[in-house]
Amino acid sequence: MTYENALKQYIEATNTHKFENVKEMLHPHAVFWFTDKSCSNLEDIESYFTNAWDVIKDEVYRATDVKWITTNEQSATCLYTYQYEGYYKGQYVEGSGRATNVFIWYKGKWKLIHEHLSADTSL
Repeated sequence: MTYENALKQYIEATNTHKFENVKEMLHPHAVFWFTDKSCSNLEDIESYFTNAWDVIKDEVYRATDVKWITTNEQSATCLYTYQYEGYYKGQYVEGSGRATNVFIWYKGKWKLIHEHLSADTSL
């Protein structure tokens, strides 16, 4: 699997709304920075994802304008625009923001060790 495929599989796992699928893509010491919270362990990350899926029903998450800014045999870092859509309290909503993902080669697989999302508050 390439790091590009790892990103694609991570997005696909996110869209299953099942954290066990997302967890398969994560390094055991992953750190996520969201607009409103930082998560420094898998339990916190799971809680954040689960809450987001509860708040935005039927969410679809996408990565566009992906740019790989550094890559080598051990790590790969990309920037992208994230977009989401779904239903909040029964009303259709959509939004976007900026993302940074850092993947590392770990035990023969690309694993996401860091994600930083910042919401686009200009919408």
